[in-house]
Amino acid sequence: MKVLFETPRLQLRTFAASDDTFVLELLNTPSWLQYIGDRQIRTLADAQRYIMNNLLRLYAEQGYGAWVVVLKETGNPIGICGLFKRRYLEQPDLGFAFLPQAEGKGYAYEAATATMAYTKQQLELPRLFAITQPDNHRSVRLLERSGFTLQGTIQPPGETAELMLFNIELGQ
Repeated sequence: MKVLFETPRLQLRTFAASDDTFVLELLNTPSWLQYIGDRQIRTLADAQRYIMNNLLRLYAEQGYGAWVVVLKETGNPIGICGLFKRRYLEQPDLGFAFLPQAEGKGYAYEAATATMAYTKQQLELPRLFAITQPDNHRSVRLLERSGFTLQGTIQPPGETAELMLFNIELGQ
């Protein structure tokens, strides 16, 4: 685990195999299942495989990925925030998800804006996308508050539902 950056209340760090309990909990929350989808993570072994084959692999392949959001006060993971490179988008998109007990406290906004600053300063990416389901009102509000602009809708290859597509210019 490596801490990449901090905010007044949070640390964002890389995933480790020891995050299996957290991943198992997060990926089975009602909001994850509704808005992101069922990844079939039912056991700690499933969670470890997901960490190794998905999350850690992205760091090696792309140099970025999803990061664990840790509450400084307790040292406990409360969510994820990071960048995802999708084949159908020309730039990475910002993604985030939080445990139910961490929602509504400003943590997602704090993590998202810090991730955007890190993306601009350290990764030197000029622009980010974000995608969300139209009925995910909390995510839409967070993206708009963070400075993202709605570009329209997109239907990812192999998907039946359209997603809202946002972007933000980070500049150089």
